[in-house]
Amino acid sequence: MLNKGRRFSYTDQKNQRHRFRWIFLAVFIFFVVFTALTSLFFSMEILENETMAPNLRAGERFIFSSFNIYSIVPMLNMEKGSLPFKRGNIVMVDMYEGKKPGLVQGILDSVIRFFSVQRISLGEKREFLFVKRVIGLPGDEIAMNNYVIRVKVKDSAYSLTEFEVTEQDYTPEIPQTPALWDSSLPFSGNMETIVLAENECFVLSDDRSNTNDSRTWGPVPIKNIRGKALFRYWPITRFGPP
Repeated sequence: MLNKGRRFSYTDQKNQRHRFRWIFLAVFIFFVVFTALTSLFFSMEILENETMAPNLRAGERFIFSSFNIYSIVPMLNMEKGSLPFKRGNIVMVDMYEGKKPGLVQGILDSVIRFFSVQRISLGEKREFLFVKRVIGLPGDEIAMNNYVIRVKVKDSAYSLTEFEVTEQDYTPEIPQTPALWDSSLPFSGNMETIVLAENECFVLSDDRSNTNDSRTWGPVPIKNIRGKALFRYWPITRFGPP
């Protein structure tokens, strides 16, 4: 009886409410900090397809740096300063052309993503996020022959293969295509020379078959590059930089 009375005493009830308040406050603070960090500095993403095979596989999880802060802080401008990514880097490309979600929708989306461990998102915007590899930077001259890009770097006198102008080690998946599949058709493996503007990049899938990238989109504006892959955290056996 004494234990029961002590458990439901006014002091115990007050202490219990006090603990609940502290737990709620701790969860709320963690949520706010997590949302701020994932909105401005990094994000956790799951690769949902095989467009980056054989180097990245569907189901693998990555931490990306976020470039959203560049659109918030007026003094930071990727188009006028040094770029936070290089040729060969894995990046997140945002091809969303609709209106940005409102404040309430943005908050609800953050809550849902937080408690679903990034598995569920409100709305369809995430369907327009693509993981690609940067091949060309502003001012580069780009051409493709048999699915391999040749890059003439700005102010350079000669062109090199995409593997010679990057420090990244990767292997593209080169498909077998019919002999009559000429350069007038999508994903033919050949592309006439283009010169990237000062605010454009050229991105490709590692799987060079029929996957959407700059061959169908055209050069991607720098402002559409939302982040860079920092490292892969799942599966554990492949933990490390992508």
